[in-house]
Amino acid sequence: MRLAFLKNVVKGVFCAAFVAVTFPASAATEGTDYMVLEKPIPNADKTLIKVFSYDCPFCYKYDKRVTVPVVKKLEGIVKFEPYPLETKAKYGLQASRLFAVLMLKDGAKGVSLIDDNSLFKKAKMAYYEAYHDKKERWGGGENDFLKTGLDAVGMSRADFDAAVKDPKVEGMVQQWKVGYDIAKIQGIPAYVVNGKYLIYTKNIRSEDGLVDLIKELASK
Repeated sequence: MRLAFLKNVVKGVFCAAFVAVTFPASAATEGTDYMVLEKPIPNADKTLIKVFSYDCPFCYKYDKRVTVPVVKKLEGIVKFEPYPLETKAKYGLQASRLFAVLMLKDGAKGVSLIDDNSLFKKAKMAYYEAYHDKKERWGGGENDFLKTGLDAVGMSRADFDAAVKDPKVEGMVQQWKVGYDIAKIQGIPAYVVNGKYLIYTKNIRSEDGLVDLIKELASK
C-alpha cells in the first residue's frame, strides 16, 4: 500500500537510490504528488496535518522514523497538527479525548508535540508500542485503555476526568472528525498541507523529497 518509501521506513533507512532523489523547485505535480481536496479543512493555512490512528502500523512506522526529522526541517514554515482518527480504532474516541487533553497541556507549557517531553507524544508512543509491539488489546475495556496512556504521562484518572470537561477538548475532537473523509481517499497516515493539498504517500521517495514537497505546497 505504501510501496517503496514505506518499505524503507519499515527497515528504518532510505536506500541510496531514494536518497539521491529530490524535488526541484516547482516540481510538484497535481495528480501525481498530491491532490486538491474537494472540501478543504478550514483555518488550516500554513499547517501540516497528519491524520493517524494508534492501531495503524504504517502510522507507527512513520512516527518512529520520519515525522520528527521532517517536522524539524519545516519549523517556521508550517505548524504540525496531528489529527487522531476517531473512527478506525476500537478506542478511537477515548484516544482522541486523551490526546486533546494532553495537547492542550503541552501547548500551555510551550512544549512542541514532537519533543520527547511532550505528554501527547509520550501517550501516543505508549499506545503504538502496546498495540503493535506487545499486542495489547485492552480486554478490560475503556478504563484499561485509558490507563495505558495516563500511566505513560503520570496523570491520574481523576485529573483526566476533570480536564476532559474543558470545552476546548470537545472542540478539538470535533475538529478532527474531518480526518475520516481524508482517510477514505488513500488510507493513513495522511498528510495534508494548508488544509487542502493531500500528499500521495505512495509516491514519496525520500525524507528530503517530502520536506521539499511540503515547502512547495505550503507556499501556494
